[in-house]
Amino acid sequence: MSKKIWEAYAMRYATVQRRRQELFISYDPHDEAVHMDYFVWFLRSGKETILVDTGFNVQSAAQRKRTFLRCPIESLKSAGIALENIHDTIITHAHYDHAGNTRLLPKTRFHLQEREIHYATGKEMRHAFCRHAYDPADVCDLVYANFEERVAFQNGEFELRDGITVHWVGGHTRGLQIVRVHTQRGWIVLASDASHYLENIQKRSPFPIVIDVEDMLNGYDLIEKLADSPHHIIAGHDPLTTQMYQPIDSKGLEIYSLTQPL
Repeated sequence: MSKKIWEAYAMRYATVQRRRQELFISYDPHDEAVHMDYFVWFLRSGKETILVDTGFNVQSAAQRKRTFLRCPIESLKSAGIALENIHDTIITHAHYDHAGNTRLLPKTRFHLQEREIHYATGKEMRHAFCRHAYDPADVCDLVYANFEERVAFQNGEFELRDGITVHWVGGHTRGLQIVRVHTQRGWIVLASDASHYLENIQKRSPFPIVIDVEDMLNGYDLIEKLADSPHHIIAGHDPLTTQMYQPIDSKGLEIYSLTQPL
């Protein structure tokens, strides 16, 4: 039986300059600085839109010294997507750059791994290294959404829709999950922070913010298994996304079609 076909898009909403030692556990100390981009992703089929991650806001950008380009949620409205019609949003993990702005989506149900919320609210947050990339306000907003019965807690792999499966990988955080999507060019994988850059997975050099290196390395294997080819892997923060895929909007929103490689 054939799977439903989805359109998949990435929207760039912020950027920052980084040194390679901040991006790879194994690196050449003579390498030049590079940019790290921030994206949210959305999937469309007919009139339905599924959002993957929610980004951060201008206040968080100022606090963490990121170059903020646009509000990812308001930009969806500018792109013609009615927020009240986004009924399901996948939160790959609860770091500040993936789980902010949730109050702007009062009609959606958030899907995340149960072990992620346990981690983000648990004893490990007493360690600065573990909590650095979390914003307690964002975590609290997910707790409030749960009190409103708008959080679906998952345990491992699940099928959100025909043609969309979500898979736990861990590594970067306890509850990190990736998204596999059936598109017109085959199965693509939104790796999120399971592989910040394509180079992380290609060279098996993990991103330095990691809670379990073994899980992260095993996650690379799963990503490659789920994707139809290495060209079907979408890294979470790689500027190459903007160079590899066709921009599709006329409003300067930096939306890229992941089904239309350049």
